[in-house]
Amino acid sequence: MEKNKTLENRSSSVFRTKKEQKRYWIWLLIFIALGLFASYGLLVFNNPVPIHSPSFVPIVKRRIVALIAMLIAAVCHSLSTVTFQSVTNNRIITPSLLGFEALYSTINTSVIFLFGATALINFKGIGVFIFQVFMMVLLSLLLYGWLLSGKYGNLQLMLLVGIIIGVGLSSVSSFMRRLLAPSEFDLLQSRLFGSVNNAESSYFPIVIPVVILITVLFFLQAKKLNLLSLGKDVSVSLGVNYQLNLIYVLVLVAILMSISTALIGPITFFGFLVATLSYQVTPTYDHKHLFLMAMAIGFLIITSAYFFMYHIFNAQGVVSVIIELFGGIIFLIVVLRKRSL
Repeated sequence: MEKNKTLENRSSSVFRTKKEQKRYWIWLLIFIALGLFASYGLLVFNNPVPIHSPSFVPIVKRRIVALIAMLIAAVCHSLSTVTFQSVTNNRIITPSLLGFEALYSTINTSVIFLFGATALINFKGIGVFIFQVFMMVLLSLLLYGWLLSGKYGNLQLMLLVGIIIGVGLSSVSSFMRRLLAPSEFDLLQSRLFGSVNNAESSYFPIVIPVVILITVLFFLQAKKLNLLSLGKDVSVSLGVNYQLNLIYVLVLVAILMSISTALIGPITFFGFLVATLSYQVTPTYDHKHLFLMAMAIGFLIITSAYFFMYHIFNAQGVVSVIIELFGGIIFLIVVLRKRSL
């Protein structure tokens, strides 16, 4: 009787049972609702003018810019981290290992080191944004093209070289920062902390269509990602062009990470935190469902963090620090539980 009852509860979908499927959609709807509630709080809570005032709408519009930046960051980090961990078969690494944030730091540090504080203040605009994204994507393409072809075609070697490049760039930028005047150092640090206040609304006409397009491409690639996550030997035996699909998804990851880093700055452990929580509440390895859950959790984390830090604790400058702190703690917990890298 119990065996027959278990068979009746089984589902032919990507979930093992209908109960797991129901639980997944309940959690997803809860996270979306909480994210929307936090977004509403960011828009209207603690507004210095009453709702009927003509100045209310302009203030809300300014807050919408920050909210859109949060949504873009959530989508970029959630999709790129889940995908990167799947193709590398490692759930304790992030795309940041490829040196995006180190290159971003080196570019901005070089500007103020070579040309002064005025140059860094003016180092913004669509042209500068596209330049930074282009440089970060170019770095990743050179890394992929060199290490995923010929005798160097080894994914683990690519990760190792990416870490070495990131450490090298960080050392160069750290050396230049030590030679800066205190006022210049403070100005640079404000740029290097990840914050939605760094985002410019003029970037959105370029960023939003690109992010939407890549999001669609990731969902179209979801079935092949399910196979790639099984490893090279299994995916090849099932008829998947492993090398081509691997480079394809890694390029998409590089573009999303470059856009997020150039838009709001580096947030190293945000994607790791989102991906780890998504695995805990998603009882399936299907990437379509993982992507949906990761985006919902990512948006909830970043909007609720900004809401509490801005309007409850009045600590606007430490939001990214708090996210990094919790992300780092989760990272250590996962590493200690797995007892390996």
